[in-house]
Amino acid sequence: MAQIVGGFGVPHTPVFPMFVKRDGPDCEIAKLFGAQKGQLAATRPDIIVMFDTDHLNTFFLDNLPIFAMGVDRTFRAPNDEPPTVPNYVVPSAPDLAAHIRSAGIAVGFDVGMTQNFSVDHSITVPLHFLTPDMKIPVVPFFISGHVPPLPSAQRCYALGQAVGRAIESWPENKRVVVMGSGSFSLEVGGPRMAPGRSDGVPDPDWCARVIKLLEGQQVDTLIKEATEHQMLKAGNVGGELLNWIAMLGAIGQRKPNYVAPQMQNGHAYGVWRWN
Repeated sequence: MAQIVGGFGVPHTPVFPMFVKRDGPDCEIAKLFGAQKGQLAATRPDIIVMFDTDHLNTFFLDNLPIFAMGVDRTFRAPNDEPPTVPNYVVPSAPDLAAHIRSAGIAVGFDVGMTQNFSVDHSITVPLHFLTPDMKIPVVPFFISGHVPPLPSAQRCYALGQAVGRAIESWPENKRVVVMGSGSFSLEVGGPRMAPGRSDGVPDPDWCARVIKLLEGQQVDTLIKEATEHQMLKAGNVGGELLNWIAMLGAIGQRKPNYVAPQMQNGHAYGVWRWN
């Protein structure tokens, strides 16, 4: 049977690869992703399942599912041209993806499906740093976290639990890492941007609160406090927190090895490893 061997929370700022190329391996971004890369290698994953919010590049307003899985043998990345990021073809695991989707539907989650798809920086940037050779198959699970109405935090946690059970019922002997990609407080291209920038952190107190709750394994409190109002107050992409919450549901009640904040960007880097 498959087993979940770790959980990772990752940011996906599209200009980070350009910054690392400019500033070198000793810059903060490179060190934070480098630490996660080492932790990921130590888990020896066979497959990564990543909860992600698409930025209207894989989907758009005329076809915007609340939950959807990418089901194909490979997918293209990126489809939105983040600076200095090459074009990748990422292997996937369509049998596992189809199994997760079927299991989710069986317990009441209406999970859509996309095939012959591409993904944007929200998946590509973390993989660019963590698995640059793109040899580990990745299964994307999309959660609509930008355009209201958002799914509830409780619903996303329960979804993560269902995905975790589905992974562990898969008959192949595979080691699976679950990731959640996104920010806690961030405004992109909106009225709450920082002066002279294309983004900003409208609610740093909420970002700090999320990190404190993650560090203390206070998942129930996080779910209760992560209302739609609070997430949207934290920025127009503040709903990306739902990806981390789904990841927490999948891995179960475990304390993180660490949660490393990057407050100036409204996000963090988290690792949960036990096997």
